[in-house]
Order: sequence, then structure tokens, then C-alpha cells
Amino acid sequence: AVVERLLGRVPVFAGRDEMRRSITQLGMPYSIVALFERPARATVTDLATSATRLVLAEAVDNPLNIGSIVRNALGMGWQGLVIDATSVDPLARRAMRVSMGNSLHLPYARSRDMVATVRELVDAGWQVVALTPAADAVSLDEVVAGEKVALLVGSERAGLTDEAMAAATHRAAIPMHAGVDSLNVAAATAVACWHLRPIRRS
Repeated sequence: AVVERLLGRVPVFAGRDEMRRSITQLGMPYSIVALFERPARATVTDLATSATRLVLAEAVDNPLNIGSIVRNALGMGWQGLVIDATSVDPLARRAMRVSMGNSLHLPYARSRDMVATVRELVDAGWQVVALTPAADAVSLDEVVAGEKVALLVGSERAGLTDEAMAAATHRAAIPMHAGVDSLNVAAATAVACWHLRPIRRS
């Protein structure tokens, strides 16, 4: 049924498992493999002008996490993603797969200097909430979302850089039960995106 819908709209080629494995260089010869034109990437300015909710990712280099972050953010009504130079491309194969294709629907930009980006957003009136498990951070429960909110998340190994956290308007922690330090970055993003989500207007 899928192939029938594609015929006449795009070129469709058929091949057995060995041919597909050889061409794609993938261990698993998927039944359907698509080649698409990469959408134009937005700029940070584009997103800051058009959105009211942005996720900022610093040093998130695991494609599974980026894919999950994309899916979580879009599902909670967030409108854009800004990644730094060390974060994985949300259109990478594994990230795209984990996002369930939603990487094609969440506009994203790449920042060469995340600290500078955070400062620029703050100067433009954005509330930037940096997630951290630090004991001196405020509870996420206490953060009241403003009109424009950016959620800043970082590497699971090292967390956010001190400079990025210092540039944010809030340093917030998700309250955890004793014995558990923190959540996976994708899970933490989902919780924070829900708490800081934009208000639905009918």
C-alpha cells in the first residue's frame, strides 16, 4: 500500500535483501529505505523571533537522546530546538528513528556558542531555565513559566557548563526521591517541557 501511494510521485526501486544491505551499508536490510532532501536549517534568530518555547541542548551527543528530546518537546507544544556544535544532528539516522520522524517537524538551529546564545535570549526577554541536579538549584515546581521560555539541558556525563548555567535566568532541579540522583536527559526534558509548556488557547 505504501509503495502504491509513492508510485508516480517519487522514483521507487526494488531489490532483494543482499542488494539493499550492500547499497545502504546497514546491518539490517530494511524493507523500505527513503532518501530525502534535507530541509533548510533555521537560524537561532529565526527561532527566537517565531517561537515562544525553545529547547537548548549543550553537548548532547547521543542520537537516542536527541531523538527523544525532539519527540518530547514537540509533543508538549514546544516550537524549536537549538543545539551546540558538539550535539548530534537531529536528522541523523538514529535520532530520526527515535523521534518517530518528528525531527522533520521541529525546526532546529545550530549555535556556535551556546553561552552567547543564552545571553542573547535573556537580553531579548527570554526566561532561560537550566536543568541541573545541583543541591542549591531551585525546585522546578517553583519556576513559573513566562511568555517566552527556553529550557537548557546538557550532557549526562558532565552536565551543563558553569558558564551556560550562570548565563541562564534560573537553575532548576526536578525533585527526586532519595537514592536517585537525576533522570536521563531525555526524560528530564519531557518532565520540564510539560511543566513549562505553553498554555493551550482554544
